[in-house]
Amino acid sequence: MNFGHTFGHAIESGLGYGEWLHGEGVGCGMVMAAHLSQKLGLVDTPFVERLTRLVQRAGLPVKGPMLSATDNAGRYLDLMRIDKKSEAGEIRFVVIDRPGKAAVRSAPEALVREVIDSCCA
Repeated sequence: MNFGHTFGHAIESGLGYGEWLHGEGVGCGMVMAAHLSQKLGLVDTPFVERLTRLVQRAGLPVKGPMLSATDNAGRYLDLMRIDKKSEAGEIRFVVIDRPGKAAVRSAPEALVREVIDSCCA
C-alpha cells in the first residue's frame, strides 16, 4: 500500500535522487506517516515509538532532512502534491488506522506541517 512513500518520495525528490537510498526515504517516511496517524487520532504514542525504534534498528534514518531553509514544510508539501496518490492537488497518505490495518486518507495541511516540523532535523 506504499506506507511511508508519500513522505519518502518527497525526501528523495527534494534531496535529489541518489542522495538518500529509496529505503532510507521510505523508512523515514514511515516514521513521519506514523506520526501523522497519531495526530489523526488513529494510533497511540507507544505504537509510534515502537515503529520508530524498529526503523532505527534497521539502520534507517528516523529524522527527515531539511529541504528548504525558508519553508521546509512548504517544500515537502509542494513535492507531495505531485505524488501519484494525490488527487486534484489533495495529498493522500497511507496511514495506520490501527496496528495491522492501513488506509489511504487526506489530512489537514496544518497537521501535515506539524509532522514535518517535528520530524525533520
